[in-house]
Amino acid sequence: MTGALPLLGIKVIDFTQVYLGPSCTQFLGDYGADVIKVERPGTGDLSRTSIPDADGLDNPIFQSINRNKRSVSIDSRTEQGKEVLRTLITEADVVVSNFRSGVMERMGFGYEDIKAFNPRIIWASGTGFGEEGPYSHKGGQDVIAQAYSGVMWRRESAEIPLSVYPTTLCDYTTGMHLLQGILMALIARNTTGEGQKVQVTMYDSMLHMQMQEASMQLNRGFEINWASMPLSGVFATKDGAVCMVGAFKQNPLHSISLALGLPEDLSLREEFTTQEKQFGQRPALQAIFRDQFATDTTEHWVTRLEAQDILCAPVHSLVEALADEQTAVNKMILDIEHPTTGKVRALGPPIRLSATPATLRLPAPTLGQHNREVLVEHGYDDAAVDELGVAGVLR
Repeated sequence: MTGALPLLGIKVIDFTQVYLGPSCTQFLGDYGADVIKVERPGTGDLSRTSIPDADGLDNPIFQSINRNKRSVSIDSRTEQGKEVLRTLITEADVVVSNFRSGVMERMGFGYEDIKAFNPRIIWASGTGFGEEGPYSHKGGQDVIAQAYSGVMWRRESAEIPLSVYPTTLCDYTTGMHLLQGILMALIARNTTGEGQKVQVTMYDSMLHMQMQEASMQLNRGFEINWASMPLSGVFATKDGAVCMVGAFKQNPLHSISLALGLPEDLSLREEFTTQEKQFGQRPALQAIFRDQFATDTTEHWVTRLEAQDILCAPVHSLVEALADEQTAVNKMILDIEHPTTGKVRALGPPIRLSATPATLRLPAPTLGQHNREVLVEHGYDDAAVDELGVAGVLR
């Protein structure tokens, strides 16, 4: 039997857009928080218009990270709009944003501004680089954070051209750090009765993700590169590719030699007898592996490697991963009915709670869909809502 959702009763005023912030606030909504998404009239969250799509403002990109939220479209540049937002925030537990540093303060909704009338508020902000420092004026963007943090520089070898990581690694990681900070602040408030400021940056998140590599660099002056391990790699087969990790065994090269059906045990060769020698001879080892993997199919080699307890996997495309039986068993794809676009398919939350699991309560909102509903809940009558609409504050 399941209990109440863990975040039931928590009210979130969500100023976020694009990916970093919305990925965080969608998690809050999935587990019960009432997330009120504040959007600019007319265009809304930038992800509503980030790609040309038949569904326009309700495209799949937007819908993928905005379920379990309600949308209000308020012109925050007007004093009437600011007053509406202050009314919403007065009853809120959390305010979340991912604007450039200083934007919320200029709007009149910085931490000190809000704390003055709601001392229990948890004010959470995700930025590119933080409030201070030489890059504080820069906007936070995934690819830029990859470049500044060293993530983009690190690749298997210097011969491989520098490139952009094709998934929004920085946005998602920073969004999850923002989520963790909010949850910790909520727990702390249960003890202290007071809110606090929560700040994360894309720059810090990307540095922190490299904690092992940074520790080796800081303490030993040595670059550790997991992509250049001598017994690991990605190898083309007759019909695809295999990823192999030759590690976590006393003599993985012996097992690899058996799995690949090589005429000799490579671990007995003088030039490969120690890990240090294997690092020095990586090009020769990798050439042997490449030649052998190319002689048969992916399925053949995965079967043989697994028989020797060598970690391995076929290299799937996203299409293949989404269609994989494991994806279905894990119930990772949701079918969501949307009021204007019909059935939408999206990924579900990866965190499973046995007693209080995530729920799908609301599809991603249309722009301003909940203007009247939310304002009436916060003390406005229908006439007052109509008046704000005529004045252009609500659109």
